[in-house]
Amino acid sequence: MRNRLTRVLPKGMEISHFSVLNNLAWHDGEKTPAQLAETFNVTRGAMTNTLNKLVWAGYVHIRPDWDDARRKMVAISPAGRNARDDAIRAITPLISNVADELGEEQVRATLETLRALRRHAED
Repeated sequence: MRNRLTRVLPKGMEISHFSVLNNLAWHDGEKTPAQLAETFNVTRGAMTNTLNKLVWAGYVHIRPDWDDARRKMVAISPAGRNARDDAIRAITPLISNVADELGEEQVRATLETLRALRRHAED
């Protein structure tokens, strides 16, 4: 599934890039690199690498935290929002095909489990 997903994402976009963009778009605000690293359960170094690639692509803006100069704040750019929307359009048929293969009952059960996991992770 990971390979199939990677193949349909817009050129140059990796799953990690899409995940960060999707998170920033969903929460519609700024986050620190440390918060993003914790959200995705990766090291700060790994998140810095991903963010550097997203900055280079013009998909995120990183600015200093005005209250604490040691921290940075990350926000999605308009180009990043467009790239995220393009990625969603690209993966929708793939997700629809998988959902069709699994059947409605199994998809509903899986979604409920994923929602429970998300609620647990956010606590």
